[in-house]
Parts: sequence; structure tokens; C-alpha cells
Amino acid sequence: MALDWFNLEGKVALVTGSSTGIGAAIAKGLARAGADVICHGRGDEAQATSEEIRKLGPRSVAISADLSDRSAQEDFARNAVAAFGRIDLLVNNAGSIRRSPAVDYADADWDFLLEVNLSAPFRLSRSIGKLMIEQGGGRIVNIASLLSFQGGILVPGYAASKGGIAQLTKALANEWASKNVTVNAIAPGYIATKNTEALRADPNRSRQILERIPAGRWGEPDDIAGAAVFLCSEAARYVTGHVLTVDGGWMGR
Repeated sequence: MALDWFNLEGKVALVTGSSTGIGAAIAKGLARAGADVICHGRGDEAQATSEEIRKLGPRSVAISADLSDRSAQEDFARNAVAAFGRIDLLVNNAGSIRRSPAVDYADADWDFLLEVNLSAPFRLSRSIGKLMIEQGGGRIVNIASLLSFQGGILVPGYAASKGGIAQLTKALANEWASKNVTVNAIAPGYIATKNTEALRADPNRSRQILERIPAGRWGEPDDIAGAAVFLCSEAARYVTGHVLTVDGGWMGR
């Protein structure tokens, strides 16, 4: 009976940035729980993830969109809804990072990160959240970061955008909880993905990070997938406005 709480059969999920890394792991995790999944990437990047999901049994399509282009965001939302006629689960995972000292930080980099990491999730949540309210409920999961709580080093644009995601999560949760739409976020720790390649390639920085993680290892994308399935499931029906750290104990150190 308890496992039925995690059954997502009959649900349609949209996972942005699901071509690789955390997004691909979440998309496949939701599919293993029974959800049909709309994958997203730039170009044909998400096709492979979608194909893997279809092999698992659920339906899946891949839709291309450049989320740094504001004019493309509404079209993307409409195309995603049209794919299967509804969306019950939205995971705003797509994001990017650009490193530079603050005194040298380019306006273009700042604008790009705020658009992709914060503004696009807001607009998708606004469009699809309205649909969820009309449908009678839904689940939205944003991908935050440990830098939703900390300032980081050489990443002012990323830290600002992820701090914003944490606050956006709470703001939307306050408005939509009574509509049976929960809005939560996951703050991954140091996960072995493309975004952390530079850190893992730096022997000193990598050592410093590992020494602080109580679990003693870098996280894997699949470590985030289980948390996403939980937050999208009936088991989390009374959880909203929460930022869940999945970090091997980093924030408790």
C-alpha cells in the first residue's frame, strides 16, 4: 500500500534540461515510477533520454527549445501541453553556470543566467501552473542549489539566480497550496555533472569539497531522482514551499 503513494502512472511530466545529468536522471526516475515524460533540450539533445524512457514502457517525446530566448518560452509551454494534452508534473531543471570574478562579470553572462535559471522557470510555472489549477492539481519541482543558501566563489550570477529560485518556490507555494498544486525545490549538493567539471578537475578544490562532505563522495545524478519522485508523488501531498537539500550532509557540517 505504501508503495502506491509513489506510483505516477497516468501522470504526465515535463522535465526541462533532461538531455544529460540531473535532468535525464529525473526524467528516467519519473518514468520508472510510471509517468509519461516530455523531455527537453536544445536541438536534438533530449532525443536519447526520450528513447530510453520509451524502452521502459511509458510514452515520451522530446521537444527542443532555447530557454534563454524569452520569445521561445511560451511556444515551448504550449508545445509541451499539446504533446499529451495535459501536464501534471513540472520539473524546472534546465540551468547553466558561468564563472568569473564579480569585478569582471559580463552583463551578458548575468542576463543569460537570470533568464535561464530564474525567469524561464517562473514563466513555465506561470503557464503550466494555471493549467494545473484548472485540472484540479499538480506538482512543480524546481532545481535550486546549495548556493540558494551560500554565496559560492566566482559565481555571482548563478548564486543570485538560485537564491531567487528558492524564494520563487515559496512564493508560488503560498499562492497555490489551496489549489492542490504543490511547489517545492531540490537543492543538490556537489553532483558529478558537466556543471561541476571545473571543480572536479581542480585537485585542491575537489579535495576541499570532498573533505567537507560527510558522505565522502561526489553525488550522482540518480541521487537526485529519488527526491524528485517523492516530491511529485502522493506521498508528498502535504509538502509544499520546501527546499530539500540532497547533499550527502554538506549543509549539516
